Amino acid sequence: MPEKDTIFNSSIKSTGIFRFADFYKFCYQWLAEELEMNMMESKYKEKLVGDMKEMEIEWNGFRKLTDYFKFEIQVKFEIRQLKEVEITEAGKKIKTNSGEVKMAVKGTLVRDYQGKFEYSAWRKFIRGIYEKWIIPSRIDQFETKIIEDSEEFLYQAKAFLDLEGQKK
Repeated sequence: MPEKDTIFNSSIKSTGIFRFADFYKFCYQWLAEELEMNMMESKYKEKLVGDMKEMEIEWNGFRKLTDYFKFEIQVKFEIRQLKEVEITEAGKKIKTNSGEVKMAVKGTLVRDYQGKFEYSAWRKFIRGIYEKWIIPSRIDQFETKIIEDSEEFLYQAKAFLDLEGQKK
């Protein structure tokens, strides 16, 4: 069985003006293009509350780092009080959204994701020696990279929301 260690777990929250469709597309493309993640939407739940929407969305993605290591990411969106509003931008009226977004990101380092060391107790013992004495610096490098990539994604998402919020 692959060994999974959650390396990064953080979230952001923003309330204001933003176009949800653009935010959704921005986040998906950033993960797929900048981090080269294979992304999949595993949950999409939408509920109407009067003239507002509430949504829960979950994405799961991965990127193979080597034949032994894999980076997995889980992104959860909670959107509350999402409604359509009209704002004036550069003298033109445009339709956009207003609401609250909470986004949580969890980054995980998966070791032996193909389960090659799981066939016998001897192989598991060898894996322990391999990880503890031969490749600990590589594990540290991958953990650092996962933290940096996950933090950068959250930073970019927050910057997008902040920039959109300034269009009032």
